[in-house]
Amino acid sequence: MLKKMAHFIVQRGRIIEKFFIAMTILCAVCYPFVGVNYDLSKYLPDFAPTKQALDVMEQEFGYPGMARIMVKDVTLPEARTIRQRISRVDGVDLVVGPDLAANVYSTDAFIKNSLTDRFYKDGNAVYQIIFEDGDSDASTHKAINEIYGIVGKDRGCFAGSAVSSKERQESITREIAMAIGMAVVIIWLILTLTTTSWFEPFLFILVMAVAIVLNMGSNIMFGRISFFTFSTAAILQLAVSMDYSIFLLHTYTAIKQSGVDSRPAMEAAIEKSCSSILASGATTIVGFLVIALMKFTIGRDVGFVLTKGIVCSLVTVLFLMPTLILRFDKKIEKTAHRSFLPPLDGLGKLMYRIRIPVLAAAAFCAVPCYFGQSMNYFYYGDDALGSGPGTRVYEDSRAIEDVFGKSNVIIAMVPNGNVIKERRLTEELEDQEFIDYALSMAGTLPQGIPESFLPETVTKQLRTGSYARILISMENREESSYSFQCSEKLTEIVKKYYPEDSYVIGMTPTTMDIRDILTDDYNRVSIISLAGVALVVMLTFHSVMVPVLVIIPIEVAIYLNMTIPYIIGDSMVYIGYIIVSCLQLGATIDYSILMTNNYMEFRETMGSRDAAVTAIAKSAISILTSGGILTVVGYLLYFTSSIQAISQVGRLVGRGALLSMILVLSLLPALLAAFDKPIRRQQQRAVERRARRMARPGKQTCREGQE
Repeated sequence: MLKKMAHFIVQRGRIIEKFFIAMTILCAVCYPFVGVNYDLSKYLPDFAPTKQALDVMEQEFGYPGMARIMVKDVTLPEARTIRQRISRVDGVDLVVGPDLAANVYSTDAFIKNSLTDRFYKDGNAVYQIIFEDGDSDASTHKAINEIYGIVGKDRGCFAGSAVSSKERQESITREIAMAIGMAVVIIWLILTLTTTSWFEPFLFILVMAVAIVLNMGSNIMFGRISFFTFSTAAILQLAVSMDYSIFLLHTYTAIKQSGVDSRPAMEAAIEKSCSSILASGATTIVGFLVIALMKFTIGRDVGFVLTKGIVCSLVTVLFLMPTLILRFDKKIEKTAHRSFLPPLDGLGKLMYRIRIPVLAAAAFCAVPCYFGQSMNYFYYGDDALGSGPGTRVYEDSRAIEDVFGKSNVIIAMVPNGNVIKERRLTEELEDQEFIDYALSMAGTLPQGIPESFLPETVTKQLRTGSYARILISMENREESSYSFQCSEKLTEIVKKYYPEDSYVIGMTPTTMDIRDILTDDYNRVSIISLAGVALVVMLTFHSVMVPVLVIIPIEVAIYLNMTIPYIIGDSMVYIGYIIVSCLQLGATIDYSILMTNNYMEFRETMGSRDAAVTAIAKSAISILTSGGILTVVGYLLYFTSSIQAISQVGRLVGRGALLSMILVLSLLPALLAAFDKPIRRQQQRAVERRARRMARPGKQTCREGQE
C-alpha cells in the first residue's frame, strides 16, 4: 500500500502541485470570511445556569454588551447632556449616570441625590452603559466609536468588556501577523543551523505556509472560531508539525547519498518515513482531540481546528513536499553547505554521566510538582482575557477605579406582576455592604407615581411584558473568592423573593459556571489524553513498559512547567492550564519516541551505555530543532500578545517545550539504561511472537502445496 502511494506521488507530481495550488487559493479566499468569537459565555453548555439565563435575557432584552466610561473635567449639567447624547446612539440600550434617577421622575430640573454622588466626584462623571447587542457585535463597536466622538478620547477613560472586546479585535490581527513574521525569521535561522543547504529552510517554510493556509481557510466550515483558536492555531501548527518535513527530507537525503537516483530515492523515503511521520502525527492528534472532549466547548473549537491543522500538515508533507523536493533537487544540491553544528557525542557522554543525579532529582521533584500544579491561583473568566499592563484599556480601567472604585455589574431578571416585592428586593440588595447600587423600575420610581407616566423609551429598558430587570453594581472585582461569595449571596437574596423563573447574569456568575465546568473537564481530559498517547506509544513499540518510560519525562516536564507559576507567585489561566497540558504531551512525546527508537536500534549491536550515549548524540539535533522551534514560537506569543490569556499560554508552551527537551535528553536515557533488562526481555518476546505469526501462514501454504 505504501509502495503504491509513494509511486503515485512521485509519478503524478504536476497533478498534485496543481491540486494544492487550487486548494490554497480557495482557502486563502475563504479565510477573511471566517468569523471570530470573543465571548466565553458562548461556549457554556446548555445545562449551565448562566447559559439558560442568557437565553432568557436575549429573548426578553437582547444580549447586552457593557462598558464603563469616565469623563473628566465636566459639570453636572454637562454630565447630563453627555448621558442623554450617549443614550441616543444606535446600539445603546441603557445609560446609567449622575442624572438617571432625576431623569426618570422629573422633567427638566436637575436634582442632586444620593445616586448622583456615586456617579459624580471631583468634576468627574462615570457612566455604566448597556448595549443592545453583545460585546463583540459590530453594532456595539460602531456605537463605541460614536461614543468616542461624543466624549473625546483624550477627555474620557473607556473600560468594560465591550471596550476590551473592541480593542482586542483591532489588535489581535496585527499581533498575529507580527508573531508569525518574527517566528518565520527565527525558524529560518534555526533551520539554517541544523540543515546542510541554504534552500532547505525556505522549502520547509513554504510547505508549512501552504498547510496553514489550508487549515485556516477551511475553518469556514465551522462558521466562527474562538479568538483563542484564531490567535494560536497558525503559529502552533507551524511549530508542532515542522518536524514532519524535516524527517522526510533527511530520510530522502540519506537514501540518495547511498547512490540511489532521485525518483527511486524519494519513493523509498516516502515508504520508509510514512509510518514514523503518521505515528508522530497520531500522538499530537490524540492530544488535540482530547481537548475537544471538554464540556466547555471552547475546547472543541481549539481541538478540532488544531487537529485539522495537523491533518493538513501531514497531507501536505506526504503529498506536496516530495514533488517540491524533486522539483528543486538541483537547487538544494547547489546551495549545500557544511553543517554548522559540531558532533554531539560529548553531549551524549555528559548526559549519561549525570544520569544518577538526574534520576534522583526527578524522583524528588515529581511528587511535589504533581500536587503543586493544582495549588496555583487560577483565573477562569473574562479577567483572563483582559488586556495587560501598558495597554489603553488596562490603564483606563485603573484610572476609573481610582476615582469611583470597582464596579462589577450584575443583572437580575425577575418575573413581572408584583411591584411591592420588586421594590423590597431592590431595597434589600442596596442594604448589602458589597453592593454599591441596585436600580429597578419599582425601586427608582417614587411611591404613588404610576409607570404609565413614564415614556416607553425609559420603561422598556427595565421592564418587558414578562420580566423586570434590576441593574446591580457590586464593589469588587469580577473574579475573586470574595466576588464569588458575594455573587452567591446576591443570588440567594433574589431566589428568596423569586424562587422560580428568576435569573442572575453577569461576569461573576458566568465565571463561576466556567470554573465548575473547567475543573471537571481537567480531571477527565488529562486522564484520557494520557491513556490515548500511551496507547499510541504501546502500539508503536509493542510493549507495555516502554510507554511508561517514554511518558515519564514529558509528564515530569508538564508538572514542573505548571508548578513554576505557583513557586514564583504568578496566576494562571485555567483554560491555558488544560490546553497546554494536553498540547505539551501530544507535541513533545515525539522527542521521547525518537530517543527510544534510536536507543533500541543501537542496543541491538551495543551495550546499554554506548547505546544511550549514541542515541543522545543522534537524537539531539532533531530534538533541539523541533523543540527549539516550539520554544521560540511559544515565547513569541508571550512577548507579542497584549491579551493575557494568549500571552500566558505562549509562555507555558515555550517553557514546556524547553523543559521537555531537557528531560528527554537527560532523564529518558537514564530510565532506558536503568530498565534495560526488562525492556530487552519484552523486546525479545515481541520478536518471537512476530516470528511465530509469520511462520504460521508459510506452514499452511506448504501443507496446501503437498496436498
